[in-house]
Amino acid sequence: MSSSAEATSSSRATSPHILVVEDQPSTADMLASYFGSQGYQVDTVLWGEDALAFVKKTVPDLVVLDIHLPDIDGYEICRRLRTHDRTKHIPIIFLTKKQKLSAKLKGLELGAVDYVTKPFDIQELQLRVRNVLKRSRNEYPHHNITDLPMASLVDEQLGQLADRTDWALLSVSLEGLRTFSESYGFVARDDVMRCVAAILTHVRDDLAPGAFVGHVAPTRFLIILDADQIEGVEQAMSTRLEEALSFFYPYADRQDPTSSLPLSVSTRRLSPAGGTLASVAEIKASLTDARQGRPEGKS
Repeated sequence: MSSSAEATSSSRATSPHILVVEDQPSTADMLASYFGSQGYQVDTVLWGEDALAFVKKTVPDLVVLDIHLPDIDGYEICRRLRTHDRTKHIPIIFLTKKQKLSAKLKGLELGAVDYVTKPFDIQELQLRVRNVLKRSRNEYPHHNITDLPMASLVDEQLGQLADRTDWALLSVSLEGLRTFSESYGFVARDDVMRCVAAILTHVRDDLAPGAFVGHVAPTRFLIILDADQIEGVEQAMSTRLEEALSFFYPYADRQDPTSSLPLSVSTRRLSPAGGTLASVAEIKASLTDARQGRPEGKS
Protein backbone atom coordinates (compact mmCIF):
# COMPACT_ATOMS: atom_id res chain seq x y z
CA MET A 1 0.00 0.00 0.00
CA SER A 2 1.63 3.25 -1.12
CA SER A 3 1.34 6.41 0.93
CA SER A 4 -0.09 8.28 -2.05
CA ALA A 5 -2.80 5.66 -2.46
CA GLU A 6 -3.70 5.92 1.21
CA ALA A 7 -3.83 9.71 0.98
CA THR A 8 -6.27 9.43 -1.92
CA SER A 9 -8.30 6.84 -0.04
CA SER A 10 -8.43 9.04 3.04
CA SER A 11 -9.52 12.01 0.95
CA ARG A 12 -12.44 9.99 -0.41
CA ALA A 13 -13.37 8.68 3.01
CA THR A 14 -13.43 12.15 4.57
CA SER A 15 -14.93 14.13 1.66
CA PRO A 16 -18.01 16.15 2.68
CA HIS A 17 -21.31 14.28 2.61
CA ILE A 18 -24.33 16.06 1.11
CA LEU A 19 -27.93 14.91 1.42
CA VAL A 20 -30.16 16.27 -1.37
CA VAL A 21 -33.89 16.30 -0.54
CA GLU A 22 -35.65 17.07 -3.82
CA ASP A 23 -38.89 15.59 -5.18
CA GLN A 24 -38.04 16.16 -8.85
CA PRO A 25 -35.94 13.12 -9.87
CA SER A 26 -34.27 14.97 -12.75
CA THR A 27 -33.11 17.77 -10.45
CA ALA A 28 -32.02 15.33 -7.75
CA ASP A 29 -30.03 13.28 -10.27
CA MET A 30 -28.43 16.39 -11.73
CA LEU A 31 -27.31 17.62 -8.30
CA ALA A 32 -26.00 14.19 -7.34
CA SER A 33 -24.04 13.91 -10.59
CA TYR A 34 -22.62 17.41 -10.40
CA PHE A 35 -21.56 17.37 -6.76
CA GLY A 36 -20.30 13.81 -7.10
CA SER A 37 -18.01 14.99 -9.90
CA GLN A 38 -16.74 17.70 -7.53
CA GLY A 39 -15.56 15.07 -5.05
CA TYR A 40 -18.49 15.14 -2.63
CA GLN A 41 -20.36 12.12 -1.28
CA VAL A 42 -23.99 12.61 -2.29
CA ASP A 43 -27.23 10.84 -1.36
CA THR A 44 -30.66 11.84 -2.62
CA VAL A 45 -34.19 11.27 -1.31
CA LEU A 46 -37.50 12.39 -2.83
CA TRP A 47 -39.68 12.55 0.29
CA GLY A 48 -39.43 14.42 3.57
CA GLU A 49 -40.05 11.35 5.73
CA ASP A 50 -37.26 9.56 3.86
CA ALA A 51 -34.93 12.45 4.70
CA LEU A 52 -35.74 12.18 8.41
CA ALA A 53 -35.24 8.42 8.32
CA PHE A 54 -31.90 8.88 6.54
CA VAL A 55 -30.42 11.25 9.13
CA LYS A 56 -31.37 8.89 11.96
CA LYS A 57 -28.78 6.48 10.54
CA THR A 58 -26.26 8.80 8.88
CA VAL A 59 -25.62 12.46 9.72
CA PRO A 60 -24.54 14.33 6.57
CA ASP A 61 -22.31 17.40 6.54
CA LEU A 62 -24.94 19.42 4.66
CA VAL A 63 -28.58 19.13 3.59
CA VAL A 64 -29.77 20.75 0.35
CA LEU A 65 -33.49 20.87 1.03
CA ASP A 66 -36.39 21.66 -1.29
CA ILE A 67 -39.23 23.38 0.54
CA HIS A 68 -42.05 21.85 -1.54
CA LEU A 69 -42.17 18.08 -1.05
CA PRO A 70 -44.99 15.54 -1.54
CA ASP A 71 -45.47 14.73 2.15
CA ILE A 72 -44.03 17.23 4.65
CA ASP A 73 -42.50 20.51 3.62
CA GLY A 74 -38.91 21.60 4.05
CA TYR A 75 -39.78 23.99 6.87
CA GLU A 76 -41.06 21.09 8.99
CA ILE A 77 -38.02 18.96 8.19
CA CYS A 78 -35.75 21.83 9.22
CA ARG A 79 -37.70 22.32 12.45
CA ARG A 80 -37.40 18.63 13.36
CA LEU A 81 -33.69 18.53 12.59
CA ARG A 82 -33.11 21.54 14.81
CA THR A 83 -34.88 19.94 17.80
CA HIS A 84 -32.46 16.99 18.11
CA ASP A 85 -28.89 17.24 19.43
CA ARG A 86 -27.64 14.77 16.84
CA THR A 87 -28.87 16.84 13.89
CA LYS A 88 -29.26 20.40 15.14
CA HIS A 89 -25.87 21.50 13.78
CA ILE A 90 -26.34 20.18 10.22
CA PRO A 91 -26.16 23.16 7.81
CA ILE A 92 -29.26 23.45 5.62
CA ILE A 93 -29.54 25.23 2.28
CA PHE A 94 -33.14 25.70 1.15
CA LEU A 95 -34.18 25.35 -2.49
CA THR A 96 -37.47 26.99 -3.43
CA LYS A 97 -39.43 28.72 -6.18
CA LYS A 98 -40.69 31.28 -3.69
CA GLN A 99 -39.10 34.69 -3.98
CA LYS A 100 -41.01 36.52 -1.25
CA LEU A 101 -38.92 37.92 1.58
CA SER A 102 -41.33 36.41 4.13
CA ALA A 103 -40.64 32.89 2.82
CA LYS A 104 -36.90 33.46 3.05
CA LEU A 105 -37.14 34.88 6.56
CA LYS A 106 -39.19 31.90 7.71
CA GLY A 107 -36.45 29.52 6.56
CA LEU A 108 -33.70 31.58 8.17
CA GLU A 109 -35.64 31.82 11.43
CA LEU A 110 -35.87 28.02 11.54
CA GLY A 111 -32.09 27.78 11.24
CA ALA A 112 -31.32 27.44 7.53
CA VAL A 113 -27.93 28.91 6.67
CA ASP A 114 -28.70 29.85 3.07
CA TYR A 115 -31.55 30.13 0.59
CA VAL A 116 -31.36 29.51 -3.18
CA THR A 117 -34.25 30.36 -5.49
CA LYS A 118 -35.12 28.14 -8.44
CA PRO A 119 -34.10 28.17 -11.21
CA PHE A 120 -30.58 28.39 -9.87
CA ASP A 121 -27.12 28.52 -11.40
CA ILE A 122 -25.31 25.30 -10.49
CA GLN A 123 -21.95 27.02 -10.11
CA GLU A 124 -23.45 29.58 -7.75
CA LEU A 125 -24.98 26.75 -5.70
CA GLN A 126 -21.63 24.96 -5.66
CA LEU A 127 -19.91 28.07 -4.27
CA ARG A 128 -22.61 28.45 -1.62
CA VAL A 129 -22.20 24.78 -0.65
CA ARG A 130 -18.43 25.15 -0.44
CA ASN A 131 -18.65 28.27 1.71
CA VAL A 132 -21.23 26.75 4.06
CA LEU A 133 -19.13 23.62 4.56
CA LYS A 134 -16.02 25.71 5.16
CA ARG A 135 -17.77 27.76 7.83
CA SER A 136 -19.22 24.63 9.39
CA ARG A 137 -15.85 22.91 9.63
CA ASN A 138 -14.32 26.00 11.19
CA GLU A 139 -17.04 26.03 13.84
CA TYR A 140 -16.71 22.31 14.57
CA PRO A 141 -13.03 21.50 14.32
CA HIS A 142 -11.58 18.58 12.42
CA HIS A 143 -8.03 17.29 12.70
CA ASN A 144 -5.76 19.00 10.17
CA ILE A 145 -4.17 15.72 9.04
CA THR A 146 -6.88 13.04 9.41
CA ASP A 147 -9.85 15.41 8.89
CA LEU A 148 -11.71 13.50 11.62
CA PRO A 149 -13.90 15.41 14.09
CA MET A 150 -12.31 16.48 17.36
CA ALA A 151 -13.03 18.31 20.62
CA SER A 152 -16.59 19.67 20.83
CA LEU A 153 -17.85 17.28 18.16
CA VAL A 154 -16.55 14.29 20.14
CA ASP A 155 -18.04 15.63 23.38
CA GLU A 156 -21.37 16.15 21.60
CA GLN A 157 -21.41 12.52 20.49
CA LEU A 158 -20.43 11.28 23.95
CA GLY A 159 -23.18 13.38 25.49
CA GLN A 160 -25.76 11.44 23.53
CA LEU A 161 -24.71 8.22 25.29
CA ALA A 162 -25.47 9.36 28.83
CA ASP A 163 -28.97 7.84 29.07
CA ARG A 164 -28.46 4.92 26.69
CA THR A 165 -27.51 1.35 27.50
CA ASP A 166 -27.05 -0.11 24.00
CA TRP A 167 -23.77 1.54 23.02
CA ALA A 168 -20.12 0.58 22.97
CA LEU A 169 -16.98 2.61 22.57
CA LEU A 170 -13.72 1.46 21.00
CA SER A 171 -10.56 3.43 21.74
CA VAL A 172 -7.79 2.88 19.17
CA SER A 173 -4.26 3.98 20.08
CA LEU A 174 -1.41 4.23 17.58
CA GLU A 175 1.72 3.23 19.49
CA GLY A 176 5.29 4.05 18.53
CA LEU A 177 4.45 6.97 16.22
CA ARG A 178 7.05 9.32 17.73
CA THR A 179 9.81 6.75 17.29
CA PHE A 180 8.63 6.09 13.74
CA SER A 181 8.68 9.82 12.98
CA GLU A 182 12.20 10.21 14.33
CA SER A 183 13.40 7.43 12.01
CA TYR A 184 11.40 8.11 8.85
CA GLY A 185 10.32 11.75 9.02
CA PHE A 186 7.15 13.75 9.55
CA VAL A 187 5.82 13.19 6.03
CA ALA A 188 5.75 9.44 6.58
CA ARG A 189 4.24 10.02 10.03
CA ASP A 190 1.39 12.06 8.56
CA ASP A 191 0.77 9.39 5.93
CA VAL A 192 0.45 6.80 8.70
CA MET A 193 -2.14 8.92 10.49
CA ARG A 194 -4.13 9.40 7.28
CA CYS A 195 -3.98 5.66 6.68
CA VAL A 196 -5.32 4.87 10.15
CA ALA A 197 -8.16 7.38 9.74
CA ALA A 198 -9.05 5.94 6.31
CA ILE A 199 -9.11 2.36 7.60
CA LEU A 200 -11.25 3.23 10.62
CA THR A 201 -13.67 5.07 8.36
CA HIS A 202 -13.80 2.23 5.83
CA VAL A 203 -14.43 -0.38 8.54
CA ARG A 204 -17.16 1.84 9.96
CA ASP A 205 -18.79 2.21 6.55
CA ASP A 206 -18.59 -1.55 5.89
CA LEU A 207 -19.71 -2.91 9.26
CA ALA A 208 -21.31 -0.13 11.28
CA PRO A 209 -22.83 2.57 9.05
CA GLY A 210 -23.73 5.59 11.11
CA ALA A 211 -21.12 4.95 13.80
CA PHE A 212 -19.00 7.92 14.86
CA VAL A 213 -15.23 8.04 14.32
CA GLY A 214 -13.32 10.81 16.09
CA HIS A 215 -9.72 11.90 16.70
CA VAL A 216 -9.45 12.54 20.44
CA ALA A 217 -5.69 12.83 21.04
CA PRO A 218 -2.54 13.04 18.87
CA THR A 219 -2.33 9.25 18.57
CA ARG A 220 -5.75 8.13 19.78
CA PHE A 221 -8.99 7.60 17.91
CA LEU A 222 -12.51 6.79 19.07
CA ILE A 223 -15.34 4.78 17.54
CA ILE A 224 -18.84 5.08 19.04
CA LEU A 225 -21.18 2.34 17.84
CA ASP A 226 -23.94 -0.05 18.83
CA ALA A 227 -22.92 -2.71 21.34
CA ASP A 228 -23.63 -5.61 19.00
CA GLN A 229 -21.26 -4.18 16.36
CA ILE A 230 -18.08 -3.85 18.38
CA GLU A 231 -16.80 -7.43 18.04
CA GLY A 232 -16.76 -7.41 14.25
CA VAL A 233 -15.52 -3.84 13.99
CA GLU A 234 -12.60 -4.38 16.38
CA GLN A 235 -11.52 -7.59 14.65
CA ALA A 236 -11.72 -6.13 11.12
CA MET A 237 -10.03 -2.90 12.14
CA SER A 238 -7.16 -4.66 13.92
CA THR A 239 -6.57 -7.00 10.97
CA ARG A 240 -6.55 -4.23 8.38
CA LEU A 241 -4.34 -1.92 10.42
CA GLU A 242 -1.80 -4.66 11.12
CA GLU A 243 -1.57 -5.42 7.40
CA ALA A 244 -1.36 -1.77 6.36
CA LEU A 245 1.15 -0.38 8.85
CA SER A 246 3.97 -2.70 7.81
CA PHE A 247 4.00 -1.16 4.33
CA PHE A 248 5.10 2.21 5.68
CA TYR A 249 8.57 0.86 6.44
CA PRO A 250 11.24 0.68 3.72
CA TYR A 251 11.44 -2.75 2.12
CA ALA A 252 14.91 -3.37 3.55
CA ASP A 253 13.70 -2.73 7.09
CA ARG A 254 10.73 -5.05 6.65
CA GLN A 255 13.04 -7.84 5.51
CA ASP A 256 15.69 -7.31 8.22
CA PRO A 257 14.89 -9.52 11.24
CA THR A 258 17.02 -7.29 13.48
CA SER A 259 15.24 -4.08 12.48
CA SER A 260 12.92 -2.55 15.09
CA LEU A 261 9.49 -1.72 13.67
CA PRO A 262 7.91 0.56 16.28
CA LEU A 263 4.35 0.99 14.98
CA SER A 264 1.57 -0.98 16.61
CA VAL A 265 -2.09 -0.54 17.52
CA SER A 266 -3.79 -1.16 20.84
CA THR A 267 -7.53 -1.08 21.56
CA ARG A 268 -9.72 -0.66 24.60
CA ARG A 269 -13.46 -1.20 24.89
CA LEU A 270 -15.96 0.64 27.02
CA SER A 271 -19.65 -0.07 27.54
CA PRO A 272 -22.19 0.84 30.22
CA ALA A 273 -22.21 -2.77 31.45
CA GLY A 274 -25.95 -2.94 31.99
CA GLY A 275 -26.32 0.51 33.53
CA THR A 276 -25.88 4.03 32.25
CA LEU A 277 -23.09 6.57 32.54
CA ALA A 278 -24.31 9.93 33.75
CA SER A 279 -22.23 12.46 31.83
CA VAL A 280 -19.50 13.10 29.29
CA ALA A 281 -17.05 13.49 32.16
CA GLU A 282 -17.99 10.09 33.56
CA ILE A 283 -17.67 8.45 30.16
CA LYS A 284 -14.22 9.98 29.71
CA ALA A 285 -13.17 8.93 33.20
CA SER A 286 -14.37 5.38 32.54
CA LEU A 287 -12.44 5.34 29.29
CA THR A 288 -9.29 6.41 31.16
CA ASP A 289 -9.87 3.60 33.66
CA ALA A 290 -10.18 1.11 30.79
CA ARG A 291 -6.94 2.37 29.23
CA GLN A 292 -5.17 1.88 32.56
CA GLY A 293 -6.35 -1.70 32.72
CA ARG A 294 -9.15 -1.35 35.27
CA PRO A 295 -12.54 -2.94 34.66
CA GLU A 296 -14.68 -1.51 31.90
CA GLY A 297 -18.15 -0.08 32.40
CA LYS A 298 -19.77 1.46 35.43
CA SER A 299 -18.37 0.44 38.79
